[in-house]
Amino acid sequence: MDYNIIWFILIVVLFAGYVILDGFDFGVGMIHYKGKTDLQRRININAIGPVWDGNEVWLITAGGALFAAFPHVYATIFSGFYIAFMLFLLVVIARASAIEFRSKVESPKWRNIWDFIFHLSSYLIALLLGVALGNIIIGVPVAPDMEFAGTFLGLLNPYSVFLGLTAILLLRMHGNIFLTLKTDGEYQQQFISKIIMSEIYFVIFYVILTIWTLIGYPHMTANFSNPIWYIFPLLVLLAIIYIPIAVKNGAYFKAFISSSLIVLSNISLAGVGIFPNLVLSSPNPENSLTIYNAASSQQTLENMFIIACIGVPLVLIYSVVVYRFFRGKVEIDEHSY
Repeated sequence: MDYNIIWFILIVVLFAGYVILDGFDFGVGMIHYKGKTDLQRRININAIGPVWDGNEVWLITAGGALFAAFPHVYATIFSGFYIAFMLFLLVVIARASAIEFRSKVESPKWRNIWDFIFHLSSYLIALLLGVALGNIIIGVPVAPDMEFAGTFLGLLNPYSVFLGLTAILLLRMHGNIFLTLKTDGEYQQQFISKIIMSEIYFVIFYVILTIWTLIGYPHMTANFSNPIWYIFPLLVLLAIIYIPIAVKNGAYFKAFISSSLIVLSNISLAGVGIFPNLVLSSPNPENSLTIYNAASSQQTLENMFIIACIGVPLVLIYSVVVYRFFRGKVEIDEHSY
């Protein structure tokens, strides 16, 4: 059993789980500021209120798994991307503060300030996640001693920024679909009417990004000699086609599953494309950090795998129970945000 490959897959799954679950939170935040009344904005926040902090557990778990399984990657990324990660943490904290503090004071001005912070931080988090993925795809300067040899401004290259913008459009659509599940009546119709247009914007950017990737970074297709990996682009295509059909038929949960599949498939595509690298070194590929030269000992990977076989199902069960318990439409009461 190759534990290096297993842990690569687990980390991809954990990060995908985070982006799917916290991704619709970000999408709700992007839409939130367009709420015309305080009641509408409270509905937006309470739609994610019971789950948003639990969704972030997936990020903590993914980061912990990366640290334990591939410590050299963790060290290189977190030291090299230090400014970017500090900015990411800042906006994550700002977003959490906005959710918690918004309703603490009965003042329209107070609430409007926190609403704007919630709105802006949601955009920035999605952008930063996309930029990070873009740099993983195209590669970053890595020295022979596994140290990051680039700069913060170097991370803001055109491809990565464009991928960040595409991520914003995808997660905004994802959040829009989620709000159709949590609202009803006239307010729900506002979200339903915007799904198709939000998907069109995403598809335009996604097609451009795909062409850019295929032409500019052909190494991302090197592993696709095995036809089994074509399942991911096929899932993306089918999900994009099915979302308008599901919306037209009122099957909003199926539309949400479809947008989740788009997120999962694209992160999986990135994983297949960079494998066996975790940090691709550019312009010196021989300095790349792979699942073998950056991994912990085999004994560590094996012991962690045993623990993961116990822990990951518990996290999944917890998530299913929480989402099932809080399913249904948002109801505002004195205990709401």
